Amino acid sequence: MASSTGERIPSTGVRPEDARSKHSPKELYPMSNWKYDSFLWVMSIFADTFFREVHPRGSWKVPRHGPVLFVAAPHANQFVDALILQKTLRAEAGRRVSLLIAQKSVHGFIGWASRQVGSVPVGRAQDAAKAGQGTIYLPDPIHDPTLIRGIGTDFVKQAEVGGMIFLPSTRGKTGLSIDIAKVLGPEEIRVKRPITGKIPLLQLTGREDVDEDGNLTDKLQKGPVEGFQGTKYKIAPHIDQTKVYQAVFDRLKGGGCVGIFPEGGSHDRTELLPLKAGVAIMALGTLAEAPDCGLKIVPVGMNYFHAHKFRSRAVVEFGSPFEIPSNLVEMYKNNQRRDAIGQTLDMVYQALSAVIVSTPDYDTLMVIQAARRLYNPTGKKLPLPIVVELNRRLALGYERYKDDPRIVKLRENVKEYNKQLRYLNIRDHQVQYAKLSWPVVVLTFFYRLGKLLLLSAGVLPGLVLFSPVFIASKVISRHKAKAALAASSVKIQGKDVMATWKILVSMGLAPVLYNLYTCLLAFKVYKDRLWGHVADWVPIWLVFLAGWIFFPAITYAALRFGEVGMDIAKSLRPLVLCINPSSSYSIVQLRERRAELSAQVTDVINELGPEMFPDFESTRLVPDPSRERPTGSPTTPTFKRRDSESAFPVSPAVGDSPTTSHIGQSPALRRESTQSSRAIPRNQSFSNIGQVELFATRPPSRSRSRSRSRSSSNGGRFPIAGFTQLDSKEGFNQASQKLREAMRERGEMRRRKSQAEARGLMELGSEDEDEDGEGWDEARKKDK
Repeated sequence: MASSTGERIPSTGVRPEDARSKHSPKELYPMSNWKYDSFLWVMSIFADTFFREVHPRGSWKVPRHGPVLFVAAPHANQFVDALILQKTLRAEAGRRVSLLIAQKSVHGFIGWASRQVGSVPVGRAQDAAKAGQGTIYLPDPIHDPTLIRGIGTDFVKQAEVGGMIFLPSTRGKTGLSIDIAKVLGPEEIRVKRPITGKIPLLQLTGREDVDEDGNLTDKLQKGPVEGFQGTKYKIAPHIDQTKVYQAVFDRLKGGGCVGIFPEGGSHDRTELLPLKAGVAIMALGTLAEAPDCGLKIVPVGMNYFHAHKFRSRAVVEFGSPFEIPSNLVEMYKNNQRRDAIGQTLDMVYQALSAVIVSTPDYDTLMVIQAARRLYNPTGKKLPLPIVVELNRRLALGYERYKDDPRIVKLRENVKEYNKQLRYLNIRDHQVQYAKLSWPVVVLTFFYRLGKLLLLSAGVLPGLVLFSPVFIASKVISRHKAKAALAASSVKIQGKDVMATWKILVSMGLAPVLYNLYTCLLAFKVYKDRLWGHVADWVPIWLVFLAGWIFFPAITYAALRFGEVGMDIAKSLRPLVLCINPSSSYSIVQLRERRAELSAQVTDVINELGPEMFPDFESTRLVPDPSRERPTGSPTTPTFKRRDSESAFPVSPAVGDSPTTSHIGQSPALRRESTQSSRAIPRNQSFSNIGQVELFATRPPSRSRSRSRSRSSSNGGRFPIAGFTQLDSKEGFNQASQKLREAMRERGEMRRRKSQAEARGLMELGSEDEDEDGEGWDEARKKDK
């Protein structure tokens, strides 16, 4: 039995969240279903306008009932991340989720909006931190690394037990934060753990004899360098989170969903920031109070392309749900909280690593994305989920083999190729224009130029009318980015707040602008009937109604025509270079260089891939031309695009490996999850490619699975490993449960497919659009 919200109701007819005592305490942060759905529907209009595509991936893994803790990362888009996550979960899984929001943000429109969706405000120490009086240093970093002494300080008035000390950020890295254990006097405090690390020791001692592991090499010198005056710092009071945690516990114990961004705040870095302990406390605390509640943790990867830009793309990927082992819950209850929280954070970090693309800096990300494009021998535009998957695998491989001479040489070659592209101001996929003959290039250029001029006629009216909103949103978002950058110790350029402010400015200014245009139109009709073009019998109220339909329609038409026009405009420069004899040789030479580099990238991946992924060949996402099977082979399915282009083969991928499906049983160290569990499972959920079997919402049918298992010598292509083990009663029950859940999603799959066809979302994108990376001017800005 299912409810109207899409959540399954037990046979008793009672929802899990309603199965509580009638005398249970009132919720501290209640959620109203109709307010939640109404607000989300309105905000989805703005989200769909800002983003060109948002692909949900793996939504079938989300439990349809019972308590779920969603852990989302990276937090790259301030309040927009929350909107995208809530919208995706409501549409794909039928779940409503309460998100945690910073207490400092609960004001104005954001505060009102957070109350409509049942968000839980959380006070953060860094938000309450203030510059401390005087300076601090370590008097004896070797023998007493927990003692901090001040110069001109007054810790008795400023500090308190449970508060925090924050060191300034430096070299693009977040400063150390540490809890205060005891206040010894106006100039001395003791912290909970020893001060370690190269940068903190350098800041607190001024000594240069600190190795890369954060150890002092000169053991004879006990204190800081002579004449050292200490370092500035920030200090924050103790924040009691008891009510917040209890509200989360109650929501989860009642069968609801809670979402959290465990990095603690939004940022624009390319790597995953250290996770805060709150996510572990929420999971362990809930299970400590209700061990049998069935809490599951679902990792969510928020993967963006140009996250701060208008009409960008995103892939929201849901990982395999996992549970906290009972032994960690017992450790948490038996005053071994630090170990239990640490191991839980390792499990969450490992799960998140399987659904995100993390690189140490921006330059590395650009090299990885370039290598991914070079590794695509088909030359066809790959679906966005496969793009994300390839980026992830290449990032993992680079992290493991970055010191290998082959990788070092390949990195330099790819960077040089990128420099040549930047010099010519063209994109990688546009290099293929060099193989066209001169007459074809000329005809193509004039044909596209004609299309661009025609589209410009449809874009110009809306562009002129809506230009105040574009200008205001751009100026204000940049100003807010600078302010956020100045107030943060983790941001690089503050781009994580730009999308939020662009949407907020548009929401506030667009209605005002439309109303102004409508009033001017009504005034003109009232004065002279619009130069005599409007009949006398037309009432003024009808003019107002027509204006509120006409002006938004012009803007929307300009948006749609502008998208196509921008793609065409980007394709004109390489065509001009091919026509110009003085530069054609450069493009021809660059194309030859690209072919050599593509072969080099493919060879390196084919050599190192099997070492890293034992099932490399069976889970290959992009076919190897030298090993391509004959057409029609059952193991190389072909997927055709709507634009009638030639199909590209993609090898079917296996399901999740035990690394993710049994993550709760053997937690691994961070950044050591390198199994090919990151392969794309068949039963995925995407609104615009739902007809493709690889991305179907439900698992393959029995007949299809049996035929494939009979035709494969290695046990078939049905993802048994990622499903469960069928050698026990528990494993059989688990498989049966998942099959029932998958069958229930058949109706949802049909609904999504019909919506996709109606909206025209089956088109995967034009061939002339570069789907990833930033502008090359931004690419030169390194992660400081």
